[in-house]
Amino acid sequence: MQLRYDAIDSHLAKGLAAMYVISSDEHLLVQETADKIRKVSIAQGFLEREILTVERYFKWGELLAANQSQSLFGDKKLIDLRIPTGKPGKDGGAALQEYVRDLSPDNITLITLPKLDWATQKAAWVTTLQQVAVYIDIPLIERVALPNWIGQRLAVQGQSADRQSLEFIADRVEGNLLAAHQEIQKLGLLHPQGKLSFDVIHDAVLNVARYDVFKLNEAMLVGDVARLVRMLDGLKGEGEALPLVLWAMAEELRTLLKLKSGVAQGRPLGALLKEYRIWGPREKLMEPALRRVSLATLQAALQDAAQIDKMVKGLRAPKFAGDAWDALLHLGLRVAKAS
Repeated sequence: MQLRYDAIDSHLAKGLAAMYVISSDEHLLVQETADKIRKVSIAQGFLEREILTVERYFKWGELLAANQSQSLFGDKKLIDLRIPTGKPGKDGGAALQEYVRDLSPDNITLITLPKLDWATQKAAWVTTLQQVAVYIDIPLIERVALPNWIGQRLAVQGQSADRQSLEFIADRVEGNLLAAHQEIQKLGLLHPQGKLSFDVIHDAVLNVARYDVFKLNEAMLVGDVARLVRMLDGLKGEGEALPLVLWAMAEELRTLLKLKSGVAQGRPLGALLKEYRIWGPREKLMEPALRRVSLATLQAALQDAAQIDKMVKGLRAPKFAGDAWDALLHLGLRVAKAS
């Protein structure tokens, strides 16, 4: 059974299921959802908790034994299985399928996983868990959705803010949902309920953004110049390896060029996206970017990337003045400003 993470409260109000699976890279939302399940399980008499973490030398027999063994005090038990890699291996996959065939009525099982890649989602053990368990796949809170998410969290504590203020908070915490949560809580402690002014928020909220090399490409694809500049400055300030940033941008440009060339030859975009293994949020960015950016712009951008690679290696690149970071900004803006 698939369940949206924001429907967990109404689900738990009707009673507990025998097994829950939470899959996501949003660690805050995983923690909050798991805490709600644990709280209700305690209230319903599942007083013992056994935590199993799948590491390199984990023995899957421990999971099967946990399901069969009784508490020393006769309490019902919550089995908390954590698979940090999301890849239990052949033995683990078989053990999970065996496990669900004989769930004990005296246990609740909670399994937490990272976001699973496309290939892993097709594995037999995942299909089995989706059929037997309440399966909660929590999506990433993308940058475009972050202001609304912050507004909803403020509303829970009786506060509100205008769009400019919500965007300001989102800029300061980009890529760091836990930090956003902490800043929202801080506003609740510092100020009474009601509408918060921009000045109040500006003074209270720290700059705790974590800049992600691959999110930089997102800003370039959608043409968000301000975000592109801010992220490049942030990556430079954090000491990110310049060759990695260049590689990530160049790979995205190569992909765009392949898609643009394929479409120009009459091939369907859907087939091209599948061929180049592009799906999820990134897939949604491609079509508008391809409409906006010309073939000539992409070809010129890749030539620029080759020149910047020479600069990174200490070779002369006459086209660019300044350092390689300035050249990277020029490269990103070429694509972001294209129309």
